[in-house]
Amino acid sequence: MGGGGAAGDGDGWADQDQGNGGSRGGGEAKRSEIYTYEAGWHIYGMNWSVRRDKKYRLAIASLLEQLVNRVEVVQLDESTGDIAPVLSFDHPFPPTKSMFVPDPQGLRPDLLATSADLLRIWRITDDDAAAPGAADSNNGSVRCNGVGGPAGQQPGVKLCCELNGNRNSDFCGPLTSFDWNDADPRRIGTSSIDTTCTIWDVEREVVDTQLIAHDKEVYDIAWGGAGVFASVSADGSVRVFDLRDKEHSTIIYESSSGGGSNSAATDGGAVLPTPLVRLGWNKQDPRYMATIIMDSPKVVVLDIRYPTLPVVELHRHHAPVNAIAWAPHSSCHICTAGDDSQALIWDLSSMGTGNNSGGNGNGNGNAAAAAAAEGGLDPILAYTAGAEVEQLQWSATQPDWVAIVFANKLQILRV
Repeated sequence: MGGGGAAGDGDGWADQDQGNGGSRGGGEAKRSEIYTYEAGWHIYGMNWSVRRDKKYRLAIASLLEQLVNRVEVVQLDESTGDIAPVLSFDHPFPPTKSMFVPDPQGLRPDLLATSADLLRIWRITDDDAAAPGAADSNNGSVRCNGVGGPAGQQPGVKLCCELNGNRNSDFCGPLTSFDWNDADPRRIGTSSIDTTCTIWDVEREVVDTQLIAHDKEVYDIAWGGAGVFASVSADGSVRVFDLRDKEHSTIIYESSSGGGSNSAATDGGAVLPTPLVRLGWNKQDPRYMATIIMDSPKVVVLDIRYPTLPVVELHRHHAPVNAIAWAPHSSCHICTAGDDSQALIWDLSSMGTGNNSGGNGNGNGNAAAAAAAEGGLDPILAYTAGAEVEQLQWSATQPDWVAIVFANKLQILRV
């Protein structure tokens, strides 16, 4: 493994020509800072730290087809331009997601959550003495069963708890994703292949709520407020849940409805749902969310006030999209990334999002129809990576920076 350097590891963001088909043309490269970190394994999970006293810190996790996987916390040294590991530890199974506690002020313990077979909460410490016996460990492994104390743990990290949502067994359905509630950091919501979403009170280490959320596997979950979350599933639906009314949910979108696209398969004339695999909720304007259709090059943007009909569909990727991230500082910008090795930034203000949004659904529908008639919306910036981009994160506390993951590389890019 090794660090990286500044500009020169990539060509930077390219400004896209405005108008129909602009993203397929050239576009002048925008001068940009790019820092690259190369891990010793294929990277999948990745997340920015939001603590203001831990600038340019990220967690990355391996994707290895074996029991023992790896998590690293890395940080950019601004003086040298190198990204270096701060700590590293073993993890059972490949983490499907990693996420730091949403605590910008640093008022809470420095926690990192990971999902795989279970939800695990790790505490990062600056005191090497927090893990006695770690000096005798050659691999920094952690105990997978939570028994036996801290022996074998890497200095600087401690496994706080392992949370299993199945009350009747030591095993539970593998977790596909989770989201940490930034409005109420006591809550983490997980999604599972067993069709459930589980809301945890992580301070008490107990299940607050468990819902059968969908008819098939649940692939992603996102909070839209202190007590509201949404999920996407292999059943092709986006559903919104309010913890004040746990018996009901609202279906915002179904891939089987078509929505003017050909994303759904057919069986004897019947439209079959196509799985939805990722969900992003606009934190600046929670009326809007975006979802990814499995093995599809398009991104569907939704307005929760007007279910079933997308506000707009983004069509400029040339291979399946893998990740989406709304801008943390703007209600009308979103970044998408996929198997075409591209990360694209879009301005959706013309679609009715953000400050330009009208007060009615007809305005959104007309804007979307106009964009479709003109051949679709074009991105405003594009970055080409060295391989298929599997993860994308926009830094919440440093909105000038976007991080992407491809193959065994992490890159952080100044927008």
